[in-house]
Amino acid sequence: MISLRNLTLRRGAKVLLDNVSITLNPGEKVGLVGRNGAGKSTVFALLDGNLHEDAGEFSIPPQWRMSQVAQHMPETEEGATAFVLAGDTRLMEVRAALAAAEAAEDGMAIAHAYSDLADAGEHDAVPRAQALILGLGFQVQELDKPVNSFSGGWRMRLQLARALMCPSDLLLLDEPTNHLDLDALVWLEAWLQRYAGTMLVISHDREFLDAVTGVTVHIENQKLTRYGGNYSAFETTRAQQLELQQTSFARQQEKIAHLQKFIDRFKAKASKAKQAQSRVKALERMEKIAPVLAEADFNFEFKEPANLPNPMLAISDAVLGYPDKVVLRGVSRSVMAGQRIGILGANGQGKSTLVKTVARQIEALQGTITEGKGLHIGYFAQQELDVLSPQSNPLEHMVRLARDVGPAGREQELRNFLGSFNFSGDMVAQAVGTMSGGEKARLVLAMIVWQRPNLLLLDEPTNHLDLATREALSVALNEFEGTVMLVSHDRALLRAVCDEFWLVGRGAIGPFDGDLDDYQRYLLDEAKRVREAARAVAAAPAPTAAPVAAAPAQDQRRQGAAARQQLAARTRPLKRELAELEARMAQRQAETQALEARLATSLPPAEIAEAGRQLKQAAAALEADEERWLALSGEIEAIEAAAQ
Repeated sequence: MISLRNLTLRRGAKVLLDNVSITLNPGEKVGLVGRNGAGKSTVFALLDGNLHEDAGEFSIPPQWRMSQVAQHMPETEEGATAFVLAGDTRLMEVRAALAAAEAAEDGMAIAHAYSDLADAGEHDAVPRAQALILGLGFQVQELDKPVNSFSGGWRMRLQLARALMCPSDLLLLDEPTNHLDLDALVWLEAWLQRYAGTMLVISHDREFLDAVTGVTVHIENQKLTRYGGNYSAFETTRAQQLELQQTSFARQQEKIAHLQKFIDRFKAKASKAKQAQSRVKALERMEKIAPVLAEADFNFEFKEPANLPNPMLAISDAVLGYPDKVVLRGVSRSVMAGQRIGILGANGQGKSTLVKTVARQIEALQGTITEGKGLHIGYFAQQELDVLSPQSNPLEHMVRLARDVGPAGREQELRNFLGSFNFSGDMVAQAVGTMSGGEKARLVLAMIVWQRPNLLLLDEPTNHLDLATREALSVALNEFEGTVMLVSHDRALLRAVCDEFWLVGRGAIGPFDGDLDDYQRYLLDEAKRVREAARAVAAAPAPTAAPVAAAPAQDQRRQGAAARQQLAARTRPLKRELAELEARMAQRQAETQALEARLATSLPPAEIAEAGRQLKQAAAALEADEERWLALSGEIEAIEAAAQ
């Protein structure tokens, strides 16, 4: 178990943890919560050995293997699968040992290395790595693409997959959901729920914390407090404690006032001096119950729009995308005044393309987009730095905004406005490039609010926002009198703000008839459907000629049947090969299991070495078959998707 006993931790002169004691048991899944700057990352630094205690005791089982997501952006031409596979440090060590033993022609060492390879899961390492990559939203054809060919957010997903690939007893996750879409988030939740080790996670996504944690540790005022239960249970217990503390404090103040009144009244009277003195001592002995000082919660509101055109905009038979790639076709949707629209869809289906088109960042390839008279858009880009200058400070951003976009404002007015978003004092002159992600997000929100939009386009606005700021955003959006279009993986925000959903998928946009729970089931069913379609062996009859003349309905049915038969004809040989591969893979898996069982028995070194070589050959053949299976599955999926 992890144990902190009377532990104090400093950075320079600053005390980060002061005389804290806490125990975390093996297998517990812990949410570490607290305001930004409270010291959550400090706790992680203590656990991973980057910081050491200044006083007290800290212990963690020495045999525990630890895994965490590297925070730096990977820079390598290595393929995605190889990069993630390298996260399995045990497997990499054994492979290196085998290479050294083969170079030295040491038969005994080779035999031991082959046995260790079997224990390390060499036979299914590549499929495990690729399952992680696909689960986090990558496509089959991207499995071997160079890491450097992906954007920053996708490379951080590969860092997450690499951390999950590592065999571990302790898993540390710091904001793992920041770069994920909702479909990848649902998959990650399911994976973490099956994780057998001890886990600590820092996250500002309350539904994610509720789904994957059973213990909550709250860090506040240099103290750690353990609560049983997930984040919602912690919030309930914490609120009850604060209410009780406030009540106790109020009663104590009444008692103190009563004692002080007696002291003030009778301390000068000789006959009452002893009683007065005893009450002075009672005051001194009285345990001081700290008042509940509500920390400076961040609150803001969107200004009332100057006008509300209705409809806000209308999209008619539009084709959306980029010059080299069509993403969405046949888009015809209207956005009315006052609507609260949540935009759902799996990764890469076109959610951001839709938002960027409405925000005038890119033009529609075909069709028309008609804007209502007086439409004023406030756009929150998924990457805050898209609209911020790293060298400029918040005041300079606001001055430029007021001058170039409006409404106009004097410098003092702009300073006061920034102060309402917690940019006060020296912060108004601090370069944006030195700010945290949460501070940048608050500045973007401030700039949007200043413009008094009547249509808010928000693409993942909660990345880097803490729980308190997310709550403030939710309240502000609910009070906003204009229209909201929201893309977010924060289900709590979607539930609180949106009253209807659009589904972006398979090259089209349509209404989604259901809530977020229905959508999560849809995502799981869709993933299951794709897997089953990839593995199924179709047995369709041969095509037959259609009559020369037929009624329109019959003609449509026959055309549909002909299309299905053509699809079956194209996919039949691929599915036949897929079935043969599955049978061969099952046979190879049985062979590897038999060899692994043989290696686990007492054998002469020569037989161990021979069995190890056979196991290596069988594992390599199985790996080749699995890679071909993945390629075939992707090809079948692409053909079926194109036919829909």
